[in-house]
Amino acid sequence: MPTKDVITSADLAELRRTALGTANPLGVAADLADAVEQGRLADPDDAGDALALAAEIAEVRARLDAALRYADRAVAAYPTSDDARAGFARALRARIMFRVGGREDEATAELTALRPLLTEQPEAPAYVSAALDAGGLSALADEWLSEAVDTLLGQRATSAATPEQTVPAAEPTVEVGPPEAPGVLFFLLQQRHRVRRNLNLPHDRQDDLADRLEAQLVRRAEQRQGGEPDLLFWPRAEFDRLLSEQAALTDTYGPDWDAHRARLEKQLVQLANAGRTGLSVLSGSVDGLTGYAGRRNGDPTDPQTRAGYAGELSARPGAKISWPPERNDACWCGSGLKYKKCCLPRSRS
Repeated sequence: MPTKDVITSADLAELRRTALGTANPLGVAADLADAVEQGRLADPDDAGDALALAAEIAEVRARLDAALRYADRAVAAYPTSDDARAGFARALRARIMFRVGGREDEATAELTALRPLLTEQPEAPAYVSAALDAGGLSALADEWLSEAVDTLLGQRATSAATPEQTVPAAEPTVEVGPPEAPGVLFFLLQQRHRVRRNLNLPHDRQDDLADRLEAQLVRRAEQRQGGEPDLLFWPRAEFDRLLSEQAALTDTYGPDWDAHRARLEKQLVQLANAGRTGLSVLSGSVDGLTGYAGRRNGDPTDPQTRAGYAGELSARPGAKISWPPERNDACWCGSGLKYKKCCLPRSRS
């Protein structure tokens, strides 16, 4: 399935968002690999990114042998192993090796070599822990993320201490930066929090810190954007009930269910365009939201309450609805229509 004679960086970003929804995703992957081989990339430095995308597509479509070939080529395509983008490709290759089977030791060694990036690159906690999870090593991911958090917190505490004070008297103040660019520590804490929830581990002080930083980021984002940062989705009956009981949320979720779905679809597209992967919406219920608000003495219309409810939902099996579906598959909103006839066009309206 040919894409274009010359593929630009913008084309790659668009393919990352849309390739799985095309009629022949594996054809897109093959053409990306051919474009690298034939010199059809507008920027030759995009070769690693194009091959990594081809590997991701093949992995999702369960063509693991092809995915591993693409991933091997992606790693080799980066000028040096120090290239910031090379870390993702190496973790992707390790993840695929786990899934192919028989190369678990090699995959673990690859990820061990990437471990120092956890305290250096904001994206590393997500891609390293995802690869470990594919190998059934989520407990090891928790260990690595916890140690990385301790390292960064220790560095901050030491730099803030006086010469006589080597141990801080209280938990250090943590700055996460502006909403557009949260720091490495923020992403470490959030990824550790997700891993621990999936492992059903008890909440600890670092989880408390992750919650506080996320709430801080939510407040900052709302002040800047005046918008709703969560991805709570209300099925048709729940949406109607929600607005009948909480009319103040009309501005947040839209005046009707069509507007609600359109807002979510557009937000998901924006996140995908920004490079986010593994996107999903969280299917909420009015009883769930009001119950959460009651337990926390909160107001269902308060953004922080809804963000907390979204965090609680994200740990529940079955609450996440993956996005995007393929064009001819049932739409994520539950309408019963095909995605291409339902919510896909809403992102362009």
